[in-house]
Amino acid sequence: MLKTHQTHQTNISIKETSFIKVCIFTISFLMCFTQYLYATSTQNKPSLMLAHTWNETMDITKWWMSEKLDGVRGYWTGKQFISRAGNQLYPPKWFTQNFPSIPLDGELWMGRNQFSELISIIKTKNADKKWNKIRYMIFDAPDADKGFEKRLAAAKNWFKKHPNPHVEFIQQEICLNQAHLRKKLKEIESKGGEGLMLRKPDSPYITGRSFDLLKVKSFDDDEATVIQHFKGKRRHADRMGSMLVEMKNGIRFKIGTGFTDNERNHPPPVGSIITFKYYGLTKSGVPKFASFLRVREQF
Repeated sequence: MLKTHQTHQTNISIKETSFIKVCIFTISFLMCFTQYLYATSTQNKPSLMLAHTWNETMDITKWWMSEKLDGVRGYWTGKQFISRAGNQLYPPKWFTQNFPSIPLDGELWMGRNQFSELISIIKTKNADKKWNKIRYMIFDAPDADKGFEKRLAAAKNWFKKHPNPHVEFIQQEICLNQAHLRKKLKEIESKGGEGLMLRKPDSPYITGRSFDLLKVKSFDDDEATVIQHFKGKRRHADRMGSMLVEMKNGIRFKIGTGFTDNERNHPPPVGSIITFKYYGLTKSGVPKFASFLRVREQF
């Protein structure tokens, strides 16, 4: 009887040991896999030049000025398109026909206020025909070891010799002074544009944020998480009228403007992160005149 009891205890001990080993192996595997995914995403992430925000103390006389496009950043590595986050994009082969073997930096764009449809096309598999609506708007050629103007000229010269109907270059003009800047900003915003970009003449392509590249908007923007949807009234009686959102600092408020009819019929889901614009903060830190811009996509 005693021997049987000891044998039973031994079997239990062996099973417990085996279970612990399996758990340790599983945890180790998951940790290694997570590190691999992180390392892979970090390696693929392009080294982009990013803008600071312009303020009135900065002299931008004779800087290059262009429209800030509300598209998806597209970095051409010389072989493939990758997003700002390092994810590979999959345009049809004909879209990148005659592209050079050197990197290009630009924006995949469909026009003003077309961001939602743009995202839908980029995320949809086998959407070849719809890519005809998209243009690649080039604003730099990072690896060309020259100043801004010469880098851009080199890229333009390439496509002059190797045409591609889906490629355009963002129009640049010299900013004469702040009055000129404000006039141009007002013009762009009146047409539904997002703002302006300023580029210092003969500046290098610098990885990370640089004061050689500035963004100009008449509003601020931020991100928030969607908490709840509220049904609309009158014209929006059968769809979303507004939504409750929460910022990173915990402040909650409603957003009820800036949505298209399609976005009200199919609102950003609860838990998704949106970008909104606003004009300053109240004393309690709530954004003033908050308006929806877009869903933040992890591209």
